[in-house]
Amino acid sequence: SRVLPGMQSAFIDIGLERAAFLHVADVWQRQPEGEPPQVARSSQPLVPIEKQVFEGQSLMVQVVKDPIGTKGARLSTQISIAGRLLVFLPQDDHIGVSQKIPAEQRDALRARVQALVGAAGGGFILRTNAEDSSDQELQDDIAYLRKTWTRIKEASTRLPPKSLLHEDLTLLQRVLRDLVGEATQSIRIDSREQFDKLLAFGKEFMPKAAERLQLYKGERPIFDLYNIDEEIARALGRRVDLKSGGYLIIDQTEALTTVDVNTGGYVGARNFDETIFKTNLEAAQAIARQLRLRNLGGIIIVDFIDMSRSDHQEAVLAELRKQLARDRVKTQAGGFSSLGLLEMTRKRTRESLAHMLCEPCPSC
Repeated sequence: SRVLPGMQSAFIDIGLERAAFLHVADVWQRQPEGEPPQVARSSQPLVPIEKQVFEGQSLMVQVVKDPIGTKGARLSTQISIAGRLLVFLPQDDHIGVSQKIPAEQRDALRARVQALVGAAGGGFILRTNAEDSSDQELQDDIAYLRKTWTRIKEASTRLPPKSLLHEDLTLLQRVLRDLVGEATQSIRIDSREQFDKLLAFGKEFMPKAAERLQLYKGERPIFDLYNIDEEIARALGRRVDLKSGGYLIIDQTEALTTVDVNTGGYVGARNFDETIFKTNLEAAQAIARQLRLRNLGGIIIVDFIDMSRSDHQEAVLAELRKQLARDRVKTQAGGFSSLGLLEMTRKRTRESLAHMLCEPCPSC
């Protein structure tokens, strides 16, 4: 709907309330001979956006970031379709391997995928959970992804602009695909209809995960049984109490999220330094969990209680980083600033829990 050379961006109507945003860096360009085609990298000069798109043009785009707050969705013209073991990049010919797989295994895995892809081409990225997969499993995933891409292309020629061509799995299916691991004991569902659908999906794509599905038939509502409503209420509150008697105050603003740590009623057993250190250590664990529960993203500033000893600061920072390592979302934590504040970022892809479940109070 608009091309803005000054911002090197275009606004695109995808049928939502707000126009979506496409930056020049997210416009797919074919690379020079010998290099894999991909979204332009910062090392090469970008073709200005006004020379690549024009008002009134129809484009196939993919949402890479949901609308958040007052911002519209962020788009890319490089298509990537996620499967269970692989991500398909139909415009590329490059085979990539997840960075979480040990470096010494990557070349062998890359060669395996290259052989399976063969002359049909297309780019693939091997996901972390594909490390121990058989050739047959990878072959099935490749076939599924190619079929999906054929369906998307066919729909793009048939449907008018502003049509949804493809959507990721439902919430339940994503739980099965992304969250189930070796440590998962069971997945309980209280709806017969959803259970049957998920069981069928699981048997076809994730037999191991499907074995853990259980239909809950108890008298009490499942959320009551596991105190889910209480947990949600706690995850929406400003104050989070710690076991020791200390507490956190979490405030979300447009620009950033602040977390303030307080000792509260905790007076400790030995001395003042130890009291502060124990509270901060417990707070570091609670903060990492709250970030995941509340799905907080962007810039996060943590005001731990001031510690006079540098070894205490390092131990608290190490504990926070250890807890953040469990997060599936990319996080980065810096050190303590000269004011004793800790700055960190967490990648923001969806709205936070508060934005999803609450609305601004009309009286305030």
